[in-house]
Amino acid sequence: MTDGFEVPIRADGDIVVARQKGRVLASRLGFSCSEVTLIATAISELARNILQYAGMGEIVVTHVVGAARPGLVIIARDKGPGITDLREALQEGYSTSGGLGLGLPGVRRLMDEFEVASEMGQGTTVTAKKWTRC
Repeated sequence: MTDGFEVPIRADGDIVVARQKGRVLASRLGFSCSEVTLIATAISELARNILQYAGMGEIVVTHVVGAARPGLVIIARDKGPGITDLREALQEGYSTSGGLGLGLPGVRRLMDEFEVASEMGQGTTVTAKKWTRC
C-alpha cells in the first residue's frame, strides 16, 4: 500500500493544508505524537521557504515501504532562483530574508535524512526522510 499526497504551494493557506495532511498521514502510519509534530513542522518550514524564495512550488509526501524501516519522504520542489551558497544556507543563523535562519538547518535537525539539490535559475529540491522507530 502506498500512501501520500501532493500539495501545490502558491499561498499561505497551502502551507496549512500541507501541514495538516502531513499530520494525518504520519499519525495514521503510527508515528508518535512528537514525531507527528516534527514532521508537520518540517513540512511547514519547507513550504514557507517555497513561498518566500520561489513564489510557488509543491510539497510531495510519500509513505516508504520496503526499506529497512517504513517511513515518510517529504519532497519540497520549486523552480525558483536557486540557492546561491548552499553551504552557507545550511548554517544555523544564516538568513537572506532577515529571519532567524532556522528553516533548512531546522528541517535537517528534525528529520532523519536530509538532502538539498539546487541550481541557479533552475530551482531547488529538498528531500527529507523520517523513519518509524519500529
